[in-house]
Amino acid sequence: MRVIGIDPGLRNLGWGVIDMQGSRIRHVANGVCKTPPKSLAERLLSLHHQLTEILSLYRPDAAAVEQTFVNKDGAGTLKLGQARGIAMLVPAQFGLSVGEYAPNTVKKTVVGVGHAAKDQVAHMVRVQLPGVEIAGADAADALAIAICHAHHGATAAAELRQRA
Repeated sequence: MRVIGIDPGLRNLGWGVIDMQGSRIRHVANGVCKTPPKSLAERLLSLHHQLTEILSLYRPDAAAVEQTFVNKDGAGTLKLGQARGIAMLVPAQFGLSVGEYAPNTVKKTVVGVGHAAKDQVAHMVRVQLPGVEIAGADAADALAIAICHAHHGATAAAELRQRA
């Protein structure tokens, strides 16, 4: 199973692709989509184009997106939500199911602690994907989201097989 994890952001959207075979995971690629400092509509269009290219190139079987963290800045949260919409739309256009995970769930899955710091998440991603070169903090978060989905997706698939 090939999974793409997406860490939504309007200026920097992280992405990471992993392959999972049984309980083994392998790094495929990661990066950060950067948008030009233009209008909101142009940034969203840029994210759409970039993600479309990434999904066309890597052809994942599933996608996972981090849920929006609501903070005190309502306008900022709304803009992040629009970027998250693009992060969910593009995989849906490729016919993929899109898993959604709260930041604490991702951290708990990858680090073992729901309130881990960003550097702890990046460290554990490197431990789980030996030799990986991470394109930045947003890409590390995206890889963590993909790892989280791979583990939760494998559990869900096993439960379905047991019921059958």
